[in-house]
Amino acid sequence: MDPITLGYLGVATVVILVAVGVPIAFATAFTGIVGLIFIRGFDVAMAIAGSIPHAESAHYSLSVLPLFIVISFLAMHAGITTSAYNAARVWVGRAPGGLATATIFASAGFAAVSGASTASTAVFTKLALPEMEARGYNKSFAAGVIAVGGTLAALIPPSAILVIYGILVEESIGALLLAGFVPGILSIFVYLAVITIVVAINPNIAPKLEATSIMDKIRTIPQLAGIGFVVGVILVGIYFGIMTPTESASVATAIMVVMALAKKISFRDFRHGLLDAIQTTVMIFMVIWGVLVFVRFLAFTGLPGVITDSIVGLDVPRGVILLAIILLYLVLGMILDGIGMMMLTLPVVYPTVVGLGYDPIWFGVLLVKLIEVGVVTPPVGLNCYVVNGIRPDIPLHHVFKGVTPFLIGEVVIISIIVFFPDLILFLPEMMR
Repeated sequence: MDPITLGYLGVATVVILVAVGVPIAFATAFTGIVGLIFIRGFDVAMAIAGSIPHAESAHYSLSVLPLFIVISFLAMHAGITTSAYNAARVWVGRAPGGLATATIFASAGFAAVSGASTASTAVFTKLALPEMEARGYNKSFAAGVIAVGGTLAALIPPSAILVIYGILVEESIGALLLAGFVPGILSIFVYLAVITIVVAINPNIAPKLEATSIMDKIRTIPQLAGIGFVVGVILVGIYFGIMTPTESASVATAIMVVMALAKKISFRDFRHGLLDAIQTTVMIFMVIWGVLVFVRFLAFTGLPGVITDSIVGLDVPRGVILLAIILLYLVLGMILDGIGMMMLTLPVVYPTVVGLGYDPIWFGVLLVKLIEVGVVTPPVGLNCYVVNGIRPDIPLHHVFKGVTPFLIGEVVIISIIVFFPDLILFLPEMMR
């Protein structure tokens, strides 16, 4: 069989397997191994597939991923996230949609020690939703705020999905983490603007809280100091070249352990935090291994090069092709989870984007933003399912309804990323 035809069959096979519910790690590994057997023979295929887990995991840069995940779960189990939410509520609770605003700020704080959007969504569904309900907030609106707030974890450093992108395309993880900072902050302010507009149109959706004194606000500052210090260590260490991303993540993890012990975390919670981190790390690494086997198969077929040449050679402006790629990801986000979508498409899309002359760091940020839009859009909308899973009394369609106003804000954010790439690239460029 012609290798290009075999490559197309491989892509179709993976899509079908994922569509019928086979986990992305197994779908890609199976297809990649079978394809390699057809092209290179059984012995070579087994040698390639067998060497990938160690060869691709035994990299210094990869160790940053489990460290960020440990930071995330220790912060959650030690109650540091609860402290951040309480502080945000005291500072901004009096503003229009104050608790919703506090949830966005606290989600950003958790994102800065997390990097996992579903974890953030789960935490604040348990933490912030009951508080908003008790204050008379509309349940649909409150659920939508929490689901959208969870997406901040994908851009604000440390971002697990940006790290995975950097590993797959072999780009600087430090540059990617810095590039995500500005669009992450931009997303916060756009979400706050959406909350203000929605509450101005319908004040009953989010009643105002009682005022708090300046002394009450000052007393909460120590609750934010820990998270601020962790974020500062990561960003300052990477930006000024004092530490590599892995070294800064190691120091930040040590700080988080000390903070958890200072919070008198129980042995049971400490153990659960580490076990959750291990399970998440293993899941992500299995996906990476499976996709890399599939990528090796595609490389032998020559399919990515053929597709890249055909697209780059089209007689249309490159902006039209970029728009088509953006629409592709928005559609895929409705039916696939974020990591799976990235893993499936990057082997073909990434060479095309680079061939068109776009900066790979900039594209990584754009891609992650598109993926996070997917986790709040139906029918998959993973963050919305997390909210509904924890609170089944709030119907799924009500959660999606609460998210809807924020989708307009997402269009604004994506447009800014596309038309003002220097906003994303100036921090990495200054670092260099």
